[in-house]
Amino acid sequence: MLEIQRLAGATVAAVASGRNLNAVLAALWPRHPQLTAQQRAAITDVCYGTLRFGIELEAVLAQLLTKPLQDDALRWLLLVALYQLHYTRAAPYAIVDHAVSGATGLGKPQAAGLINAVLRNFLRKREALLAKAAATDSGRYAYPHWWIEKLRMQYPRDFAHILTAGNLHPPMTLRVNRRRTTRAAYLDLLAQNDLAATPVGIDGLTLALAVGIERLPGFADGFVSVQDAAAQLAAPLLDVEPGMRVLDACAAPGGKTTHLLELAELELIAVDQDEKRLERVRQNLSRLDMNAELMCADVNDIDAWWDGQPFHRVLADVPCSASGVVRRHPDIKWLRRASDIAQFAKQQRRMLDSLWRLVASGGKLLYTTCSVFQEENSLQVADFLVRHADAKQLPLSGVNTVDGTPDGQLLPDNEHDGFFFALLQKL
Repeated sequence: MLEIQRLAGATVAAVASGRNLNAVLAALWPRHPQLTAQQRAAITDVCYGTLRFGIELEAVLAQLLTKPLQDDALRWLLLVALYQLHYTRAAPYAIVDHAVSGATGLGKPQAAGLINAVLRNFLRKREALLAKAAATDSGRYAYPHWWIEKLRMQYPRDFAHILTAGNLHPPMTLRVNRRRTTRAAYLDLLAQNDLAATPVGIDGLTLALAVGIERLPGFADGFVSVQDAAAQLAAPLLDVEPGMRVLDACAAPGGKTTHLLELAELELIAVDQDEKRLERVRQNLSRLDMNAELMCADVNDIDAWWDGQPFHRVLADVPCSASGVVRRHPDIKWLRRASDIAQFAKQQRRMLDSLWRLVASGGKLLYTTCSVFQEENSLQVADFLVRHADAKQLPLSGVNTVDGTPDGQLLPDNEHDGFFFALLQKL
């Protein structure tokens, strides 16, 4: 546990300084080849949990200190230990002892007494400390204040539900490849492998317990892909037909690209400006035995890559705040700033205008984000319709929004992440 605490503390400290959690973890493993698969999983879990509830835990820690800690490494070691004490089943005495020993590992043996006192005081006064932390919205919901206030304003009835759902463990949902098998047949195959699942959506299955992909029967042979239930709605909304020319802009990692190809034989071009991420699209296509033309390009720089032939369908899965998938990526709470939303909206506006040029007359563009902020979603689309007289917003089939929320806006719940969809047709 000592190694887990130390490495988890260093990892979340790196995230708080502005680095992506997945990138930090990916760089961590080669530096520590001695770690077992179980230890890696434990470190990952502690990092996710500490970042998920870190803002609440900071409010608790502030009560336990006589003055703020200036040492970030020490502060994050304490936050990791507080997460373990409150949210895991690990033995409290072991958590405290290893955190105290961790002070020496950080080169700060003089801090051992402080760590011991802070953690033992938490165990003695836990309920009172948590109650006082919950007196503020940030301490209660474990989100930045600006995030809470934005949701309160935009979703006065549902904001607490959105925040709470974002702190849950996400479901593991599969998309069955209808070209290889049926959902009923794959459900039986899961049962034969002692894996329970329930149907969701058209081709989806949600596992009762998340497992590694190596445990999924037929995964390597393309029977299924891992994809959230909300993301699975995108491809069917484009109602593609065989032979259509289709563009998937910002295609990586390829979940929606491959879903489109599962629905029909298409002339599909997948564009992404990140070559490394585009490689993931290539790998997914290979696993599913599918073909698409891949281009590493900036979709806004149309003259650099477009051949002038319009597309019958365009999928615009644009960069966004990812506020709807924060339960999968809790580091977003630490990486986003209030000012970022306007910057994302500006980027999305430019991308929408660029991609609209590529849509054939009578063709359709599906605009989608994994955000719950309306500046990136319903307000973005309303602004687009004002600028483009040749655009018409079409009704959505199968997207069941909560009463009182904008059309196409899915709020996160036990079944799916938070997503937004707008289907636009060129007149």
